[in-house]
Amino acid sequence: MSRLPVFSTALLAASLALVGCAQGEKTADSAGGGQAGTCSYPSAGRPAKPVDPPSGGSVASAGKTAITLTLDGAPVVLTLDRGQAACAVNSFESLAKQGWYTKTQCHRLTDQRIFVLQCGDPTGTGSGGPGYTFADELGGAATFAKTGQQYQGRDMVTYPKGTVAMANSGPNTNGSQIFLVWQDSPLLPDYTVLGTMDEASVENVAKVAAEGVAADGTKPNAPGLISDVTMG
Repeated sequence: MSRLPVFSTALLAASLALVGCAQGEKTADSAGGGQAGTCSYPSAGRPAKPVDPPSGGSVASAGKTAITLTLDGAPVVLTLDRGQAACAVNSFESLAKQGWYTKTQCHRLTDQRIFVLQCGDPTGTGSGGPGYTFADELGGAATFAKTGQQYQGRDMVTYPKGTVAMANSGPNTNGSQIFLVWQDSPLLPDYTVLGTMDEASVENVAKVAAEGVAADGTKPNAPGLISDVTMG
């Protein structure tokens, strides 16, 4: 059962949750950089649908790649940065090529102080993952400006609009779920930053968000459907 936190006033700075994944192992090249490295993708429960884990050997850790999500009929172009998050990008590309994200619904929208659309669980519940985890790569989040606010004694940073990052349920629990930031949002620097969206893509995500949050307080009123995924 999903244990997604409620974004009440007391928890506005809290985590975006990817629930149901065990803690992952540290990777040999978890910070990226260089031309090639290795990644570890340890098993963590049953995948939400059949999928093979990515290969962790000789992973490219330099350069960028583009992946386009068709979200409610509009293109959302993700420019993923291997130098910033080699293992995360390797996993995302592997899942995308296997059709993991195709015909899935983004299951979570927050539109008060934190402005994100969360996607990547084929079950649409927020509790589904690919059956493996991988370590955090937090170099990108470490570069974000501090907000001057703290949560539980820790400094919060601003995730700029256009940021694409991994959702998680704690350290090293990354799986398949991502969040798309459509307005600047204050969060702890605990989320692996995959890359960015261009302005037109941010506007298309914002159009989904403009229809508001459903009565359950979690799902978007809009369909939030990723109908197609195009590599490159």
